[in-house]
Amino acid sequence: MKLVVYAAAFAIFQTIVILVFSLTVMRIRNPKFRLTSVTVEDLTAAPSPVSFNMKLSAQVAVKNSNFGHFKFDNTTIWFDYGGVGVGEAFVAKGRSKARSTKNMNVTVELNSNNIPNNSSLESEIKAGFMALTGHSKLSGKVQLMKLIKKKKSAEMNCAMLVNLVTRAVQDINCQ
Repeated sequence: MKLVVYAAAFAIFQTIVILVFSLTVMRIRNPKFRLTSVTVEDLTAAPSPVSFNMKLSAQVAVKNSNFGHFKFDNTTIWFDYGGVGVGEAFVAKGRSKARSTKNMNVTVELNSNNIPNNSSLESEIKAGFMALTGHSKLSGKVQLMKLIKKKKSAEMNCAMLVNLVTRAVQDINCQ
């Protein structure tokens, strides 16, 4: 009889330990998806007629703070000027290991073909600075202990300032 009581107490104790462990340590969080650095490889900007063409090389990072790996699908990063799309970059599917950051390089061609003539692009080109934004949504699954799979997604909204004189990207601010 004592053996049955001890076995039941041990089972209850183990259940409580596993429950506390799964609710605190194994809590699944959304990963973070950010632009970490952007460099200008090629740039042509003209104030008259108002136009620009630029090739950017960007490093994006997927930070996974979970105790399991995060497998993500293909996604696209859209770059905008004044709310108008000027280019897009493709991010291939991949996997970010547990509690680590996966860095990837992408290249994007931006141009002013879709920007209306009445925008403030001419004044920004003359001033030598151009404000761009990049946004994307990265979807995937976090897998814990090869048993628990949970769908998670990360959204990226980044603002940056391109210095047209020095051909450098300044003030990358991601949320």
